[in-house]
Amino acid sequence: MRVMVLIKANEQYEAGAMPSEELIAEMGKFNQEIVEAGVMLGGDGLKPTSKGVRVDCTGGQRVVINGPFSGTDELISGYWLWQVESLDEAIEWIKRSPFQDGTVELRPLFEPEDYA
Repeated sequence: MRVMVLIKANEQYEAGAMPSEELIAEMGKFNQEIVEAGVMLGGDGLKPTSKGVRVDCTGGQRVVINGPFSGTDELISGYWLWQVESLDEAIEWIKRSPFQDGTVELRPLFEPEDYA
């Protein structure tokens, strides 16, 4: 199964603060581990919402809303796309990750057989 791993933003991230060099190094090691295990299909960090836009698509209208956006608990600072056997396996990988603070959301993707 494929799982999207969503890394939630926080106020420091939205202010443009980069992670410590130590955390970047630990994440690099963790990423290498999940690549070697055949789990990681992709992933990246996202720039703060001050660098992004939203497009409201209502009734045929398209309205562009410039960032930054409020409500950091609803914002995402990065993601992974993983291939795992089960949600439990994905949870075990996250438990091994170097994250110390914040929330990580794991969401299974729809697969073609889900639409049959």
